[in-house]
Amino acid sequence: MNVLIISDSHGLTEEILKIQARHADHIDAMIHCGDSELASDHESLSGFHTVRGNCDYDSKLPKEIITEVESVKFYITHGHLHNIKTTLMNVKYRALECNADIVCFGHSHIAGAEMIDNILFINPGSIRLPRMRKERTYAILSVENFVATLTFYEVDGTVVNDLSATFNFDR
Repeated sequence: MNVLIISDSHGLTEEILKIQARHADHIDAMIHCGDSELASDHESLSGFHTVRGNCDYDSKLPKEIITEVESVKFYITHGHLHNIKTTLMNVKYRALECNADIVCFGHSHIAGAEMIDNILFINPGSIRLPRMRKERTYAILSVENFVATLTFYEVDGTVVNDLSATFNFDR
């Protein structure tokens, strides 16, 4: 299973479409973690599981999404309602309530991932306004046999090796 994860695109459209096209052959699902600043029916968000961020004004976008992709349960949120800039504890509690395997969020514009109590937390960074790094990033998650491989990319498709990592789920 391969999942494309984007966040905090803040009005960009061509970049989203290019990223989709670049990976279209090997993606099973697409997630946008909010702050697209686009209407829910905008063509560049077509096919994405998209949540509403603090800079999104389309009330048709949900505040959270709980979904499964090939038996892997995802909890998707922007993060501002869980204070993710301060702690992951609040979003972790929500993930536990949802029985999620993976949490995808944005808001901080800081790319990274970590495994906490057998839940993988992923922030793909921002494809427009990154923080803590210069690279404008998104991620592709591959999960196979309880092993998650997360590859971060710059908008132009260059792999960001020092962010990319592999995580093992205890099963």
